[in-house]
Amino acid sequence: MWAYPIKLKKDDNGTYLVTCPDLPEVTTFGEDVKDAYKHARDAIEEAIAARMADREPIPSPSMGNHRVALPAQAVAKILLYRAMRKRGMSKSELARTLNWHRPQVDRLLNLRHATRLDAMEAAFRAVGATMRIALDESAVSAGASRRKAGQSTAR
Repeated sequence: MWAYPIKLKKDDNGTYLVTCPDLPEVTTFGEDVKDAYKHARDAIEEAIAARMADREPIPSPSMGNHRVALPAQAVAKILLYRAMRKRGMSKSELARTLNWHRPQVDRLLNLRHATRLDAMEAAFRAVGATMRIALDESAVSAGASRRKAGQSTAR
């Protein structure tokens, strides 16, 4: 899971100012804490998309108390972009390697575009990497335990 740390600061109007130490260009706000987290995720995704468009590095998330997790597909696209940079591979070169049109590669790296898993796997292979999927069952187990406990007390 990629989760960037954020800083929340309540202002005089009761809204929350949000910044991200790892991505200094991120500044947004929310009407309440929940809204601040939603806006933070959107702002972080936009900052990363801008860095990708400008061919700039994308830092790994550091540690922090308040963290905003990115969707799994966005993380996969970020990791693909980072693998391409590491190998000095351009979008055009990736398109040639995959025998795809350039707009397909543009969509592949677009954080908000839904991409099929087989296309992501092919792209990772093209850059000499392997995509692996992991499941954190602790959250599933905790949810199942809560549901089971709720069922036993409801009887």
